[in-house]
Amino acid sequence: MISFLAPINAACAGLLALLQSSAQPVALPPFEQIENLHLYAGRAAYEAARADSRYRMEKIAYDSDGLEVFAYVYGPSAPAHEARPVVVFNRGSWVRESFAGELLVQAHRLAEQGFLVVAPMYRGSGGAPGSDEMGGSDLADLFNLLPVIAELRAADSSRIYLYGESRGAMMVYQAIRDDFPALAAAVYGGFTDLDALAGDPQWAPVMPVIWPDFEENRAAITYRRSAVAWPEEIDIPILIMHGGQDEAVPAAHAVRLAAALERHGRPHELIIMPQEGHVLTGRAEERDALAAAWFTAHQP
Repeated sequence: MISFLAPINAACAGLLALLQSSAQPVALPPFEQIENLHLYAGRAAYEAARADSRYRMEKIAYDSDGLEVFAYVYGPSAPAHEARPVVVFNRGSWVRESFAGELLVQAHRLAEQGFLVVAPMYRGSGGAPGSDEMGGSDLADLFNLLPVIAELRAADSSRIYLYGESRGAMMVYQAIRDDFPALAAAVYGGFTDLDALAGDPQWAPVMPVIWPDFEENRAAITYRRSAVAWPEEIDIPILIMHGGQDEAVPAAHAVRLAAALERHGRPHELIIMPQEGHVLTGRAEERDALAAAWFTAHQP
């Protein structure tokens, strides 16, 4: 008898083989060789994580809408005895060649709490083809990680969490809206009203660079990326963290969304760290501990 599962099993086996063949260890340079790394980690913490042979970071390739895009995977070096819950970390900024150094200490903290970390680079970054629309077609790169996670031997694909920084927070909000199967989410430094951000003199010149048709299609571009416009769609528990001294994205973005979530009865917690800036540098260890505790509290 020929099982109808055979093609599916063959496809899964093919994907697993592809992932194993594409996985490349990531070279992590010394602290002083990474620009602005001090915003993400201290030298001692970075070098300790870099030297910890219990864990490793790999860069994998996967298919997203016909494009070969990349993601980082951080987890145990030795074969896992138990599958770990997965934190899908969504980075900040736009097109990046690499963010492995910035990710390392944060991923190490989460790994120490028992998580596997997967971080999509998005199309247009790390040598991948395609155009990063910052919350447009690149959102597919996040969703197309799901079959990849299902094939990672160290991953428990029934326990997935979303974590987002700045632009990545916006990706998290959109993913929740579009039914990404996460159990809970945490964000920090995220904008929630792109139209308001576009009115800020420091951001106005950036808009047509990222979105060449911004003036013609401003309403559609900003609506899609503004969680304050659809708070009722944020239907999983979300921890929102923000720096009170954030000069890139004012804390009002977080406050407004939290108020809207409250009106709609959506599960959330808002934490404003009064003296912190955009990525909560001075309280980064606490930030990640709060996120890990939030995820753990929302396990099935």
